[in-house]
Amino acid sequence: MGGFFGVAAKANCATDLFYGTDYHSHLGTKRGGIACINPDGSFTRSIHNIENSHFRNKFEEDLREFEGHAGIGVISDTDAQPITIHSHLGVFAIVTVARINNLKELAAELMAKGKNFNELSSGSFNPTELVAQLITEKESFAHGIRYAQERIQGSCSMLILTKEGIIAARDRYGRTPVVLGKKQGAYAVALETCSFPNLGYNLEHYFGPGEAMLITPDTHTCLLQSGDKLQICSFLWIYYGYPSSCYEGINVDDVRHRCGVAMGQHDNTPIECVSGIPDSGTCMAIGYAQGKNIPYRSAVVKYTPTWPRSFMPSNQNVRALISQMKLIPNQGLLKGKKVAFCDDSIVRGTQLMDNAKRFFEYGTREVHIRISCPPLIYACPFLNFTASQSESELITRRVIHELEGAQRENLALYATAYSNQYQKMVDKIAETLKVNSLSFNPVEVLITAIGLKKHQVCTHCFDGSSLGA
Repeated sequence: MGGFFGVAAKANCATDLFYGTDYHSHLGTKRGGIACINPDGSFTRSIHNIENSHFRNKFEEDLREFEGHAGIGVISDTDAQPITIHSHLGVFAIVTVARINNLKELAAELMAKGKNFNELSSGSFNPTELVAQLITEKESFAHGIRYAQERIQGSCSMLILTKEGIIAARDRYGRTPVVLGKKQGAYAVALETCSFPNLGYNLEHYFGPGEAMLITPDTHTCLLQSGDKLQICSFLWIYYGYPSSCYEGINVDDVRHRCGVAMGQHDNTPIECVSGIPDSGTCMAIGYAQGKNIPYRSAVVKYTPTWPRSFMPSNQNVRALISQMKLIPNQGLLKGKKVAFCDDSIVRGTQLMDNAKRFFEYGTREVHIRISCPPLIYACPFLNFTASQSESELITRRVIHELEGAQRENLALYATAYSNQYQKMVDKIAETLKVNSLSFNPVEVLITAIGLKKHQVCTHCFDGSSLGA
């Protein structure tokens, strides 16, 4: 997915920029980057590959080069960022958290107008550069941002570093969050509210969908008003988000806990204890234990000294190895027990199947899998959610194909909780995973746990619903 952090301060912003960006490391694994405006008006930029290292390890030595009062940083799962642009709007640096489904079409249109592209991302156009080119099509940043929001199919939130300050803009339908923080002599803008407390910032404002602001050390000025159509990604609460973060004023840990309580209260399966599959399954498991009134135990523990990252490489063989290495079963708690294991979601199912096999090998009497969200049936067209390249990689779609052959007209029935098709799919997934039972929360429980209205939350990956492009 990715995350960003920006700061405009009366003092040197380098330390806040460094740590604020680092607090988004759970959102991506490929590249990190920071850019700063120096006192003389020049830009300093640094970009590193962080696939095999931590953000802080790569950038600590660079900090001495950053002396400005305004800067932006990014953790990216895709392209190298920030990029700097010389344009009729002035010199600026830009970072984005985006998925642009019509990238090639927009690039071809711009090149037909005489535009050039310098940056590459995996052999294709750099999405962040494309956004910059769209913005500079217009006579002001405000008009350019609105134009980019309207043309992009997918989503795009951004930070733009200018000599006047930082421009922050949330994507058109608010699929990703953007928040403003304040402390004495500085403003900061971020995706994750968890980046604020330890740096001394207090939450000042949640950006609305499509809203854009110019931020300086003293002020924040609205450039684009918020739209009235919100479709924030439900997976922020399920998986992406850090437990201490809030989106739309709703805490991540609270939502995961409520999902667990709801499932535990309605689960009649005889189970002796429950354990979370770290990290995002832990909050749900604690709630499940409360709802079902059974003990919560750390029956599987994450080995954090060498495997601290949430995301993993796209290569399936490497993913399988890392999955095995980072989670250590607690044999003393598993042997002879009927255990429920709570997890955030099932994508391919490979890791969970391997984990279940190991739980049985360690003497677990019964393995029951409990999933916080509904089954993932549709690929996400709005965010870079997983490394999966097609819907056929989803375990649900593989099972549906087994059940129906080439006929897939009934996906809506499989997405309807407790329908005959839904139950057949869940039973088949449990059989594939070789576990004693499997349960998912329905969409209605998830929406209730989040607390927003259904039309304000994107649940496309569960039920195929969507708002706009």
